[in-house]
Amino acid sequence: MTSPDILRSPESAIGRGAVVVGFDGSERSRHAVHWAAREAASRGARLLVVNVIRGPFPEVVVTPVSMPLPQLVGEQAVRAYTKDHLAELAAECARVAPGVDVDTRAFDGHPAAVLAEAGREAQLLVVGSTGATGLARVFAGSVTADLAHHFGGPLVVVRDSEDHRDAEYGRDTDDGRGAEDGRGADDGRVVVGVDGSEPSDRAVEFAVDHVSRHGGVLVGVHATTGLPVDAMAPGGAWGQGLGLGLDLDQLRTAADALVAESLAGPLSRHPGVRAERVV
Repeated sequence: MTSPDILRSPESAIGRGAVVVGFDGSERSRHAVHWAAREAASRGARLLVVNVIRGPFPEVVVTPVSMPLPQLVGEQAVRAYTKDHLAELAAECARVAPGVDVDTRAFDGHPAAVLAEAGREAQLLVVGSTGATGLARVFAGSVTADLAHHFGGPLVVVRDSEDHRDAEYGRDTDDGRGAEDGRGADDGRVVVGVDGSEPSDRAVEFAVDHVSRHGGVLVGVHATTGLPVDAMAPGGAWGQGLGLGLDLDQLRTAADALVAESLAGPLSRHPGVRAERVV
């Protein structure tokens, strides 16, 4: 469903249970929408596409000298353009992920704030990667950075690539479809950092669930110096070359046990997932 209105703020729980994805009209965000559509289909979830437009909207803009007639771009014109654009995007999602329930909404506001609110009760919030250079990096990058720092739920930043390959879905065809079975190659690797903390446990749970649906191999990684923080500071024991009596084998064994323990619970709930540990 495509709303004809540019709303001022997301209504309560608009994204509850959905996969929510931000769209700003760029190719990188379009790629993110396609990724999110396939992800929603794999979860049996609704897809909510959110387009954020920054007002106010001027009523008239003078076009270049080669086109001297004024062009109406007030809110009514922006609303009509946005509705058509989102309807087109919804049709693309239906081709990319047949059967997925697609909902689209447009809002006037700060992109990061709107997306965070829309995704507050979502299964997942998805955004595109930043542009390579220039203003695209400044504006898109600030939204992604804001969400990474402040959004409390699962956040996926979809990186576009030159050949538009989705590692977990296979190569896109001309019509936007991925691999026939929607799964990636069996040797695809999903790498998750493990440190035993609560945020790390949530990341592990997410990664295991992802591999269970898309295939591949889960790789749990833990890295540590084994040193207290103050030893790493300028003038600390490490900087002065002082021996600290570290038993690297013991540290490695303890770290491997930490990774194994962190993976054990999620893997028991998804017994078909293959996993490796790297310390």
